[in-house]
Amino acid sequence: MCPHTPPCPAPSAPDREAAHTVVSHPEQGWSLLCNGVVIFEDTGELLPDGASIAPHRPTDLAPFDRPVGAPGIRVNPRCLGLTTL
Repeated sequence: MCPHTPPCPAPSAPDREAAHTVVSHPEQGWSLLCNGVVIFEDTGELLPDGASIAPHRPTDLAPFDRPVGAPGIRVNPRCLGLTTL
């Protein structure tokens, strides 16, 4: 039972990573959240029922989902106001 007000999201909720951190081990790359979810620094997760969620980094986005100027996206220098390279 979560003692926080408002209560932390359930492990099955889409916002489960918003739960309070109970134990943190940054030197080992993981933290335990109030809802029983273990989160890893590579953004992977281990749920209390033993299910795992693969890392979901922002860099895993498809090229069309990346912001302009991100690696893999070519930008015309003239669009940025540059006249010489």
